[in-house]
Amino acid sequence: MSHAQSATAAPPARTRMRAALWVAQAILAVQLAPAGILKVTSDPAMVELFTTIGAGQWLRYTVGILEIAAAIGLLVPRLCGPAALGVAALMTGATLTNIFLIAAPPWLPLGLLMVGALVAWARRTEIKAFPLGAVSPDGKQL
Repeated sequence: MSHAQSATAAPPARTRMRAALWVAQAILAVQLAPAGILKVTSDPAMVELFTTIGAGQWLRYTVGILEIAAAIGLLVPRLCGPAALGVAALMTGATLTNIFLIAAPPWLPLGLLMVGALVAWARRTEIKAFPLGAVSPDGKQL
C-alpha cells in the first residue's frame, strides 16, 4: 500500500474526534428537544411532575425553554460548546431533583450530564473564546 493510499484509508484522529463530538451533540439534541417541547406544551405528565417537585409551573416553562435552546445550540457550531455547558448544568439539577425530590432513578439525566460534560470539556477552548470571539456586523472583533 502506498503512502497516498494509507492516508486516505483511515481518517486522522482529529477528524474522528470531531465526528464523535457531533454525534454526541446530536444525541443530546434528540433527547432534549422533545423533552423541552413536552414541557412548554403543558403535557399532563410534565405538569404533574413539576407539581410533585413543588417549585411551580414557571420552572417547567423555564426548563423546557432551556432544553429547546440547548438542543438548537448543540447543532450550531459557534454555540455548541456553551450549549453543552448549559446541558451539564441543567442535567446536574435534573439528577439532584430525581434523587432528592421525586425519588426517581437518576440514570437518564446522569447519562446526559456525563455526555454534556464530555462535550463541554472537549470544546473548552471554544467556550473560553466564546464572548471574545464575537464579531460586529462590520466584521471587526469585539
